[in-house]
Amino acid sequence: MKTTYNQQLKAFIREHSSLFWYTPEDKKEKISPELLLETILNYGSLDDGLRLIELIGPDNARKMLQNVEGRKKMNYYPEIYNFFTLYLNRNA
Repeated sequence: MKTTYNQQLKAFIREHSSLFWYTPEDKKEKISPELLLETILNYGSLDDGLRLIELIGPDNARKMLQNVEGRKKMNYYPEIYNFFTLYLNRNA
C-alpha cells in the first residue's frame, strides 16, 4: 500500500512540476507533504487540491492545516486556509 501511495504522490508532483519551479528537478519528488499541500492549495486548482487531499487522506490534510502556526500559517492565502479548514473539518 505504501509503495502505491508513494508512486501516486510522485506522479502527482510530476504532473504539477511547474508549481515547484524553484526546486531542482532531482529534489522535487522529495518535497515534504506540508510544502506539497501548501503549494497545491495556494496555486493549484480546486480539483488539484481535492485530489491531493484524497491522496494524502483528509485526516492527514486536516492535521497538517491545524498544525500550521505563526509564519508558516501566513504562507497560506487567508481565503484558501479558511475554505480548506472548513471543508476538512466537515469532511474529514
